[in-house]
Amino acid sequence: MLEDQTTAASSPTAWPAAYPQGYAVVDVETTGLARDDRIISAAVYRLDARGEVEDHWYTLVNPERDPGPVWIHGLTSDALEGAPLFQDIADEFSARLDGRVLVAHNAVFDWQMIAREYARADRVAPVSQRLCTIVLSKELGLPLPNHKLESLAAHFGVVQQRAHHALDDARVLAEAFRPSLRAAAARRVRLPLHECRPLTEWTDRAVPRQSAGYGGYRTTSWRPTRKRPACPYPNPGRYEDGKPLKQGMRIAFSGDTSTERDLLEDRAIEAGLHVATSISRLTSLLVTNDPDSGTSKVVKARQFGTPVVDEAAFGQLLRDVEPASKG
Repeated sequence: MLEDQTTAASSPTAWPAAYPQGYAVVDVETTGLARDDRIISAAVYRLDARGEVEDHWYTLVNPERDPGPVWIHGLTSDALEGAPLFQDIADEFSARLDGRVLVAHNAVFDWQMIAREYARADRVAPVSQRLCTIVLSKELGLPLPNHKLESLAAHFGVVQQRAHHALDDARVLAEAFRPSLRAAAARRVRLPLHECRPLTEWTDRAVPRQSAGYGGYRTTSWRPTRKRPACPYPNPGRYEDGKPLKQGMRIAFSGDTSTERDLLEDRAIEAGLHVATSISRLTSLLVTNDPDSGTSKVVKARQFGTPVVDEAAFGQLLRDVEPASKG
């Protein structure tokens, strides 16, 4: 069924020369979604320039802590007890990623989790670009009811066997990415490639054992080594279209960005803006490349009437931020 749906796009007369030469379709399962959460399993499907599978690889990873939501990923402490540590599989993982575009569903999350694990191991992942299949499906205008992997799979007739199992999720994504890539090539769609910046300023810090400890391991907490100072300026209110940003404005970010999120936040803070982690009636501006995503921040921004701009427009605004009012 899948091949029948992709025949028209499978052999464009001239494949776009600017397209990458290879892809690494990745899925990782984790102990949670926070900065200090860990990878517990990883899978990589290597694809050639036209999306054909070359090989695949899967491993469990000992997170050195509680495994988190077992009811989602199914990996218990006992299952992970004898698994290798991330630093033990980093070389093999690197070999799978090297020289390829990292492809994932909600790629910013997978990339950030991977980058943090490499930082913990004092390594740098050999990845310079990533591609989010959510963003690509929007570029192609696919008629999906939502942005879940299962919806993308169903659109292309791919059968999902074990949801939230890294190997099966990576397989499903690889099979759905191939027709997406060929459709993009046939229509000469510019692929939504984003830069991957490695984390280089993170430090390991042990914290007390959890009461429901993972085999006596300590959890690991990760924070930037540099402290971000509180914004010294009062909030002047909302951003107004056509006018400059003003020091003290509260800026929130949502979704994938071509510039690493930490770097964007640093630039905003250096300009005298207040970076907010949530949306409220006091938020001056929401920065997102996907205003129709339906994320909680986008929904709240719509409810509160918070102005929204994309990353490129925000970059332009950062060039000329108006000083805070004196007094």
